[in-house]
Amino acid sequence: MDIQIWTYLIVGISFALYIGIAIWSRAGSTEEFYVAGGHVPPWANGMATAADWMSAASFISMAGLISFMGFDGAVYLMGWTGGYVLLALLLAPYLRKFGKFTVPDFIGDRYYSNAARTVGVVCALIVSFTYVAGQMRGVGVVFARFLEVPINTGVIIGMVMVFFYAVMGGMKGITYTQVAQYCILIFAYMVPAIFISIQLTGEWLPQIGFGSQLADGSGTYLLDKLDGLHRELGFAEYTSGSKSTFDLFAITFALMAGTAGLPHVIVRFFTVPSMKDARISAGYSLVLIAILYTTAPAIAAFARTNLITTVSDAEYSSVPDWFKNWESTGLIQFDDKNNNGTIQYVADPATNELQIDRDIIVLANPEIARLPNWVIALVAAGGLAAALSTAAGLLLVISTSVSHDLIKKQFKPNISDKEELIWARVGAGVAVLVAGYFGINPPGFVAATVALAFGLAAASFFPAILLGIFDKRMNKEGAVAGMVTGTVLMLFYMMKYKLNAFGGGGSEDWWFGVSPEGFGTIAMVVNFVVSLVISRLYAAPPADVQAMVDRIREPGE
Repeated sequence: MDIQIWTYLIVGISFALYIGIAIWSRAGSTEEFYVAGGHVPPWANGMATAADWMSAASFISMAGLISFMGFDGAVYLMGWTGGYVLLALLLAPYLRKFGKFTVPDFIGDRYYSNAARTVGVVCALIVSFTYVAGQMRGVGVVFARFLEVPINTGVIIGMVMVFFYAVMGGMKGITYTQVAQYCILIFAYMVPAIFISIQLTGEWLPQIGFGSQLADGSGTYLLDKLDGLHRELGFAEYTSGSKSTFDLFAITFALMAGTAGLPHVIVRFFTVPSMKDARISAGYSLVLIAILYTTAPAIAAFARTNLITTVSDAEYSSVPDWFKNWESTGLIQFDDKNNNGTIQYVADPATNELQIDRDIIVLANPEIARLPNWVIALVAAGGLAAALSTAAGLLLVISTSVSHDLIKKQFKPNISDKEELIWARVGAGVAVLVAGYFGINPPGFVAATVALAFGLAAASFFPAILLGIFDKRMNKEGAVAGMVTGTVLMLFYMMKYKLNAFGGGGSEDWWFGVSPEGFGTIAMVVNFVVSLVISRLYAAPPADVQAMVDRIREPGE
């Protein structure tokens, strides 16, 4: 069977599975809609958290970033993995013991203020919509290539799917759908990696093949070969970096702190029965996440090697079918500047004739390596699973922030459980439409957009949550001032230097030499300073709030 038939078959089966789970686990109360009733077993929550965490950025884009950036791309591995450890150790168990539905709920109650709750809602919406833009873009990329539909149509299909199981099932439906999605995405990620590792190095384990000699008998190591190819084409060596040490640190820490402040990941730890179960599920998910994250550098190196050797100096008339297929999506563009019919792929933009979207590397990798059609289709299903699982989690954060933290907690405190559930579903539906708009009009390629969402989470939520747990003296004035300052500063920097809305210049104008992806660290430090200074200028929190902080830090359940 050809690739398209295999893709329809595998994607169709996976979609049928998701819909079946959504019908089976339909939420019947707000508690089930928000936190799956708080009865998810640790192993299931670990798998669901891993799927929620490993978004389209992890599955589709991370290896693509490393493939093009080389050494500099390691910041995404270090930042996202380190951030999850930070979340598991510092925040998740305490938030679970606090026992609320959402992060803005924690902010509102801990800082005894609806103003703080409202700021928390606004921050959650900004972070979630920025993040979900990357997920919907990933859905569109997969559909555009493998189901041969326009990207916009692919985004609409993804919207319908997410709407169905997020709006019907809420957190209960999303949780068990994400368990299935983890199984699909990790299988889809590892199978081609194992195939290609055997092809290139003779080693079946990609992590070993990454540091091994090529199987062609030359005695050359894979990374040495890749460094040589880069030198020949004028690129920086794959194993050398071009970013400053401070910028690397800033990006890494922004991703770490952003991870620990992501509301859709934090809320997963509210779904288990106890604080102990939160710790156990964090351990499960860390192991499950590590499988993909330790494989990504190998996939990046394999893909980069195969890509360069396949297309560099190749005759355009005789390029493989995969090249023409991706070219038809607009994600590969060949401009024959010297009209000689040969693809010139070099570092110099004046003479380079090939533009390749970074988001296609993982998806195109099996085709470049000439793997069986069923493997190629499997990767498409895995990419969709990764994007849809995270999109669903984000949409739930958006809907619960509106229905629980705005409608119930502020505007209609006497609303019934049934009415609140209706508002939650309406909120999820509106959020799907907005997410679809961002998918059709994306602000950038997947991982770059997602990196900015992490910067926003670091600049807004992380200090407020951390100080809320470990600083009894932190009051509502300090928390609100810090969140507002950090968020506004990060948004301004994004608009000025990433989106160029304010006429920002190039990298030579970056503040402290820090890129927009790393500026979350600077904005986070400003948030901490503002929070601590302002809090000391006003009265300490009420005694009952301070007692609550002591209680959630006590050992035990």
